[in-house]
Amino acid sequence: MRRISIFGATGSIGQNTIDLIARDRDAYAVVALTGGRNIAQLAKDARALRAQVAVTAHDDLLPELREALAGSGVQAAAGRAALIEAASRPADWVMSAIVGAAGLEPGLRALEQGATLALANKESMVCAGPLMLRTAQAHGAALLPVDSEHSAVFQALIGEDMAAVERVIITASGGAFRDWPLEDLARATPEQAATHPNWDMGQRITIDSASMFNKALEVIETREFFALDPEQIEVVVHPESMIHALVGFCDGALMAHVGPPDMRHAIGFALHHPQRRALPVERLDLVKLGQLTFREPCETRWPALRLAREVMQAGGLSGAIFNAAKEVALDQFIVGQIPFTRMAGVVEETLSCLSSHAGHNRDQFTLDMILQADHLARHTARDIGGRN
Repeated sequence: MRRISIFGATGSIGQNTIDLIARDRDAYAVVALTGGRNIAQLAKDARALRAQVAVTAHDDLLPELREALAGSGVQAAAGRAALIEAASRPADWVMSAIVGAAGLEPGLRALEQGATLALANKESMVCAGPLMLRTAQAHGAALLPVDSEHSAVFQALIGEDMAAVERVIITASGGAFRDWPLEDLARATPEQAATHPNWDMGQRITIDSASMFNKALEVIETREFFALDPEQIEVVVHPESMIHALVGFCDGALMAHVGPPDMRHAIGFALHHPQRRALPVERLDLVKLGQLTFREPCETRWPALRLAREVMQAGGLSGAIFNAAKEVALDQFIVGQIPFTRMAGVVEETLSCLSSHAGHNRDQFTLDMILQADHLARHTARDIGGRN
């Protein structure tokens, strides 16, 4: 029986992971489930899966979680220290699906236990790619990508020589505003940005899809996961979201991963790796689908893509600064402090202000250095956004 933990269990990735596990319940012993403010869902899943511990990130919600778990035998805990303790419990397979930089330290702790880490938290690689890879190697842990794009690249590379790879193309749906007139974007509301045309995701990641900051993070993650040069990574807008990524080889061949927009495929691949097992996902009817379309992303509409290139060029701790500023700008947009089109400006100005703090040898990264850069970037971005 495999021991598993799910960090970010109440989000869309966590819920899809639980869906797959529940279909083969006797194959898994659930160690830990963690979540945010959705205590009812967290407690329901912890009871159903008979988890050892359920953790909410919010200390003030501990009494509610304890009450919801009363008599179940599931331990209730709350706060950052409890989250780190849960990540330190031995497990064979861990889903890292906490949104944002908050997922970094639990993921590192899981790697230190030698677990297979299924990584849906792209921010971990953006902020601390070298540290993540170094930690996995030091502890004999496996690191598997769960973002649909990076899972697709990983699968296309099985059995291939990286020296033969010329380029990697990751696709973007374009999000809620891909066809909006540019002049209308400044008036876009959080509610409009949080409606995705293809994928069923949470509010923050859906808005990041509309701004293409999600794709910008994925470009950086692609570089970190697969040790590619920035020039080898391309982005194309693919409205149907059926091709998740393509790998181009030196002989001119393109290997594409095609599948429905259902995260259970990437999750299931990581869950069962290195085997493939049947998954409850739609089988594509290519004739019914009819056609697939592609277009070049407009960096006037999506300046986040340009910023990602600049971050990769700058190196050092720029990834941590970029992500922290992005998270703050997103918060400011959600509460109405800045317009949709101002988010990229807040991030760019933060990167400019802190450029002197970004320079470090990537192989010398420590968690403390990354957390300090994150803290400084958040403070700076709040000041910049607050002036609008």
